[in-house]
Amino acid sequence: MKKFSALVLILMSAFVQAAEPAASDYKATFKVTMTQTSAHPYGVGATKFGELIKERTNGRIQVKVFNDSQLAKGEREMLEGLQQGTIDIYVGSTGPVGNFSPSMLIVDIPFLFRDYNHVDKVLDGPIGKQLLADVDKAGFKGLAFWENGFRHLTNNKVPGKTPEEAKGLKIRTMENKAHMLAFKTAGINPTPMAYSEVYSALQVGVIDGQENPVAVFYASKLYEIQKYFALTGHVYSPALMLFSMKKWDKIPKADQEIIAKTAQEVAIFERKLNRDDEEKKLKEMEAKGLVVVRDVNKDAWQKSMQPAFDEFAKQFGKDKIDAILQTK
Repeated sequence: MKKFSALVLILMSAFVQAAEPAASDYKATFKVTMTQTSAHPYGVGATKFGELIKERTNGRIQVKVFNDSQLAKGEREMLEGLQQGTIDIYVGSTGPVGNFSPSMLIVDIPFLFRDYNHVDKVLDGPIGKQLLADVDKAGFKGLAFWENGFRHLTNNKVPGKTPEEAKGLKIRTMENKAHMLAFKTAGINPTPMAYSEVYSALQVGVIDGQENPVAVFYASKLYEIQKYFALTGHVYSPALMLFSMKKWDKIPKADQEIIAKTAQEVAIFERKLNRDDEEKKLKEMEAKGLVVVRDVNKDAWQKSMQPAFDEFAKQFGKDKIDAILQTK
C-alpha cells in the first residue's frame, strides 16, 4: 500500500511539472500601457523595465511599451482590460485603481504625505506591501509602487495661492472619490475626464484647469495652453505597475520572480528620475512663459480640504491613517 501511495505521489508530481512549462522553455511578449508619453518617467521606466527583462530572460520574454493611451483611452479602460486579460501590464496612477481595490484610495487622501522621504517609508514598508496584496482581489498582480508625484493646481484665470482665490474654477480631476471630494470641499468644481481629453478640453475652455504632478504637465506640454502653475502639493499621487492576473498565473514561478524583482528595481529608478527632474522642468516651463506660483498658502489649502481628509479618515479608520502619519 505504501509503495502504491509513493507511486501516486511521484506521478502527481510529474504531472504538475509537465503542466507548468520550465522557465527555460517559456516565451512571451507582453504589452505595457499608459496614458503618458515616452518622455515621461513612466515611459522611460517602462522602457528600462523591458530592456532588463529581455536581458535577464535571454530574450525569452519581450516587453513592448505603448504610450499615449494607444491601447485604451483612459486609465479606467486600461484597468478593465487588465481584468479581462486583453491588456498585460499597466503603469499609471493609483487614483482610478481605488475604484477596483477600495483600500488603495487611502493614499489619495489630501495632505496625507509630508515629503518624498515619508512616501518611501510608507510605500516600501508593511503598509505599501499590504496595499499591493489587496489589488490581487481585483484581478491585478501588484508588482511595485512607481511614482506620479505631488499634484499641483494649474489654470488660466488666477494664480491660485489660496482656495478662496481659486473658488469656482472648473478643474479636471481623475475619476477618484478622494480627489473629487477634496476639491469640492475647497469650493472648486471637480470635473472627471479621461486624461487623453484634457488638452483639447483646456483649449476650448470646457475646463479652466487641471491638477497633476510636474512631470505629467511637462510631458503633455500643457504649459502651451495654461498660464498658472500653483505648487499646492495637495495630494501625493503614487503610481503602480500592475500585471493582469489572468496572464500572471500562466508565467513560470522563476520568471515571475524575475519580473517582480525587476519591477521593484525599476520603481526606485523611476522615482529618482521623477524627483531629480522636477525643478529643471519648472524652470524650463517658466522660460516658456508659464507662471510658476511658489508662494502658495499651503495651510489655507490644507484647511479647506480638511473635511475631505476627515471623511476618508472615518472610512478607513483612524488607526490606518495614524499608521501612515506616524511613519518615520
